[in-house]
Amino acid sequence: MSQQIKSVIVRNSDTILSDALGVLALTVMLCVGLSLPGFL
Repeated sequence: MSQQIKSVIVRNSDTILSDALGVLALTVMLCVGLSLPGFL
């Protein structure tokens, strides 16, 4: 199982990085959107 996970990470490292950046961007937008009404 761990060997399969390692091989997937090695084969798709650029895709995993872009997916992680997308998740981070969505999380930031969600937090900003939820906290924005408190400032207005």
